[in-house]
Amino acid sequence: MSTYRKDKPTAATALRPLAPAELQKRIREAREELLSLRLKKATGAVENPARFRALRRDVARCMTILSGKSAPAKKK
Repeated sequence: MSTYRKDKPTAATALRPLAPAELQKRIREAREELLSLRLKKATGAVENPARFRALRRDVARCMTILSGKSAPAKKK
């Protein structure tokens, strides 16, 4: 289990300052790469199977930040 390091920024910290359009672009690109990996998996040509998990988590991370940015606007 990894330990928390205060000086090391997390992936979410790096994504928070991005504009919603940039977050949507990253989500789209990650989903396209996931599709490509699924096609490669069907042919048995996947080099790094751990990339599936990383991409899914990246999409979820971006979507969480994106919904957090739009939630305060909806409350007002």
